[in-house]
Amino acid sequence: MSEPFFIRLPASSANLGPGFDAVAVALDFYLEIEAAPAAEFSIDATGRDAERCARLTDNLVLDLYRDVLVKEGRPVVPLAIRMRNEIPLGMGCGSSAAGRLAALSLAVHFGELGWSAERILEEAALLEGHPDNAAACWHGGFVAAAQFAGSARPERVWFTSIAPPAAWRAIVVLPSEPLATSKARSVLPESYGRADVVANLQAAALLSAAFAQGRGDLLAHAMRDRIHQPYRGEICHLLPPLLPLAGGQGILGVSLSGAGPAVLVIVESQESIQTATATIQAALQGLPSAELVVAQFAASGTTFGPKIEQ
Repeated sequence: MSEPFFIRLPASSANLGPGFDAVAVALDFYLEIEAAPAAEFSIDATGRDAERCARLTDNLVLDLYRDVLVKEGRPVVPLAIRMRNEIPLGMGCGSSAAGRLAALSLAVHFGELGWSAERILEEAALLEGHPDNAAACWHGGFVAAAQFAGSARPERVWFTSIAPPAAWRAIVVLPSEPLATSKARSVLPESYGRADVVANLQAAALLSAAFAQGRGDLLAHAMRDRIHQPYRGEICHLLPPLLPLAGGQGILGVSLSGAGPAVLVIVESQESIQTATATIQAALQGLPSAELVVAQFAASGTTFGPKIEQ
């Protein structure tokens, strides 16, 4: 019988403005799962969205775990799961990437599939439809990632991970209601003009250099986007009032977090959090209440082992 298994996966924020489906950064709030073989499935869930996480049906982690084992011709080992979730669901903070990576890792462990860490990431990215969140969650840091259709090995995830500047902080601004990624994608056009594409290529290149060199002075411009945010701003009501804050009051840059509806605000230091928070709250006056989550960027990604570290 397989030994108990523990996995800890960070949240992630993707796109960061112009890096659509290409860049993401890991954040230090986590999904933690401890699982052991059992007579039947059970989930003891705590943290955010605990009731939804505890479902035994319509549960991303359990459903994918079962599907992988069946597809690979292995017996479905029932699990007793303890889950602590800090990643808000449906907010653009990488909950689906974390859940898929967790499910695949559980299937590999309890199904004794022998997959490499590289294959687990590849499978998660294919399920996600883009590699950015999965790569950041798996490896940590600021990640630029790609999967090239039509290549000899189209499932391969090409990536590089950069440790974000240690002083920078993130404020994730969460609305009260989630947004399905499918809805956020449905508002995007099928094609773009050359000027918009060129502007995004320039900003995305600047964005990667800014993270690599700690150039916070570049972020207000490097996080500008013309591919998805102008369209998603119509259904993500926090974005329009927060975008103009970039470049002042300790706020380096502002973007949707992933597909939204949460907004990522990058702050220059811990000492700037109080001023930045007050500025954000003032900008949101008159709008429905929002939760502000202060986080650090996580330089390391997913960790796993035989049991929860005490």
